[in-house]
Amino acid sequence: MDVLAKVLRVSGARGALGVVLKAGGTWGAWLDSYPGAALHVVSRGTMWLHVTGEKPLEVQAGDAVLVSPGTAHGIAGGSSVTMGPCDREAAVQAVAEGSALHLGSAPATTEVIVLHYEQDPEVSTPVLTSSRPMHVAAQENAQLRRTVELLAAELAQPQIGTTAAVNSIVDLLLVQFVRTWLARHPEEGSGSWLGAMRDPVVRDALACIHAQPERPWTTETLAAATSVSRATLSRHFRSALGQTPGAYVTQWRMDVASVRLRETDEPVESISGAVGYSSPHAFSRAFRRSRGMSPREYRSRLRK
Repeated sequence: MDVLAKVLRVSGARGALGVVLKAGGTWGAWLDSYPGAALHVVSRGTMWLHVTGEKPLEVQAGDAVLVSPGTAHGIAGGSSVTMGPCDREAAVQAVAEGSALHLGSAPATTEVIVLHYEQDPEVSTPVLTSSRPMHVAAQENAQLRRTVELLAAELAQPQIGTTAAVNSIVDLLLVQFVRTWLARHPEEGSGSWLGAMRDPVVRDALACIHAQPERPWTTETLAAATSVSRATLSRHFRSALGQTPGAYVTQWRMDVASVRLRETDEPVESISGAVGYSSPHAFSRAFRRSRGMSPREYRSRLRK
């Protein structure tokens, strides 16, 4: 089973073009925190990423860096540039007009494509969250570099179907970025969902949970399904995700149920069985603990 594809679908992690930045001279801007993740793709020149508490990170042409949801950060032409706040009105206007946002002075020597990835706010599994920015260099994946070039070319010469093409490329970029980051940076990401995908014990258990949320999973049955001991499975889950296998099972079931309650007309009784509860009453109790209301109240609130 493709665990990443499944969790991206359920979490509603979809991308959109934020803005294209063209910068030259001495430039920098401090960006407000954004509810979704931000992927900065440098198509030309060099950019420095500034995050409070971290050393400035140099991001070169063809590189990409993913910043976790809600992380305020700055981008600049150097490691010690003084940054003011981003001109939000100019940014909004640039997005509306499909034009570039200019920083610093002409001529532009750096171009950055800013992409935003929002996750369904009703889903609690933090797919794109990491304790530090995730950086993939151009030389680490030729396929990712070619996709960046394709996106830049599409934006440089808009034509019929450009919007559909850009939306597809943006989603493809996220998958390629995550795939490369997991393969090339095994030492990073402990405590994050993406980082947990590197642990074969946790990855196999997640595949079982995501493929069959209706099964009566316990730590014992998950350990048996992944051919490890109960203690080993619990230890790996704690290290990789900071929670027990049982807590993750419940979290994922509630996420799946939330999406189905909102997007389908399935009876609550049917959904309760589909996410592993033997009775609607048991499901309603678990759902109320997770979401603060009954499944029927939740569905009604979202459809008002």
